[in-house]
Amino acid sequence: MAEKEHLNLIFIGHVDHGKSTSVGRILYETGALTEQQLRKLKEEAEKVGKATFEFAFTMDTLKEERERGVTIDLSHKEFMTNKYYFTIIDAPGHRDFVKNMITGASQADAAVLVCSAKDGVQAQTKEHAFLAKVLGIKQMIVAINKMDAVNFEKDKYEETKLAMSTLLKNIGYKVEDIPFIPYSGWLGDNIKVKSDKMPWYNGPTLLECFDKFTAPVKPTDKALRLPIQDVFTITGHGTVPVGRVETGIMKLNDAIIFMPSGAKGEVKKIEMHHQELQQAVPGDNVGFNVKNVDKKDVKRGEVVGPVSNPPKVAAEFTAQIVVLEHPTAIGKGYTPVFHFHTAQVACTFIELVSKKDPKTGAAMPGPVDFLKSGDVAVVRIKPLKPVVVEKFSDFPPLGRFAIRDMGQTVAAGVVLDVVEKKA
Repeated sequence: MAEKEHLNLIFIGHVDHGKSTSVGRILYETGALTEQQLRKLKEEAEKVGKATFEFAFTMDTLKEERERGVTIDLSHKEFMTNKYYFTIIDAPGHRDFVKNMITGASQADAAVLVCSAKDGVQAQTKEHAFLAKVLGIKQMIVAINKMDAVNFEKDKYEETKLAMSTLLKNIGYKVEDIPFIPYSGWLGDNIKVKSDKMPWYNGPTLLECFDKFTAPVKPTDKALRLPIQDVFTITGHGTVPVGRVETGIMKLNDAIIFMPSGAKGEVKKIEMHHQELQQAVPGDNVGFNVKNVDKKDVKRGEVVGPVSNPPKVAAEFTAQIVVLEHPTAIGKGYTPVFHFHTAQVACTFIELVSKKDPKTGAAMPGPVDFLKSGDVAVVRIKPLKPVVVEKFSDFPPLGRFAIRDMGQTVAAGVVLDVVEKKA
């Protein structure tokens, strides 16, 4: 059998709307989770007196989280449909975990936006939908959960669907392209098998919708970009950097350069899951050997590219950002920490160029003095130390970022333009 194409799927939406339950149920319905594992989860859930949390536990790994009945870890789980092989990136719903969601979303090919028919659209539903848009997730399903809690009533579904449609339209999604599905993560209705409790709904089930996604085209035609996650020194192998190929192809004997350090070397060996490869393509997480490179030059946050087309080091850059939550306001001179690919660098806002109407994306007239929660703006930024930043339109994975301050994510954005640092 030919290998199935692979997609990364992210579940987003409000914390209490049943994302983890849904994920657990999907894993169970596709055979990725056994009856026995399910039973065990049920027992554990009952122990903590949270019977309906049983599926949520499939995504929980931390004992203390279990006791609090909260999902935190960004867990990766896999399942297969008729057409695809999926990895679920489970983005927890709490405030502090927007950062996880941003790291997750930057790898997602499609999103399932979960909204409870019982509680309707909440602040986080909006925030996650907004982030998905800003971070460039084009394919989305709106999954209207907890239909069992509203007696499978059509009116409740229609009401939630209307609110979600309005929200997504305002953010700039084409609502006619988005499927809306009423389901129950708890009971399994409309996940794999059509529910007999909702005769008024004649659309596809959740799993049928997953097979309607289009698989991403691997950006192999672009120049190589591989952000370094880690560096190991292995006896007999020397320096072995590890990272995920985001664009392009890495081949044996390639002449590569690490930026911002400028260290150059030759690829002598490429390994993935302890197997040697002739080449690595986008999505591959590899370790590789480089000849003649000093370990101090190849640290986390460096980005590998071909010597002929090195990754850009930014003197400054222009970006479009969305301010998620800021206790005060953001003005010129504000210097928080930016999280790019695998790098973290303090950067200063040097100009607030313009504000945009979040509904239409049009620039709003007049000068901008400060930005507050909910604002969408174009800004000019100066990194305080050398960092690789690429235009989102050229290299999406290296053109998105999250802005963190005071222990929370205050904004997220994409890079529109880069002024290169002179060598």
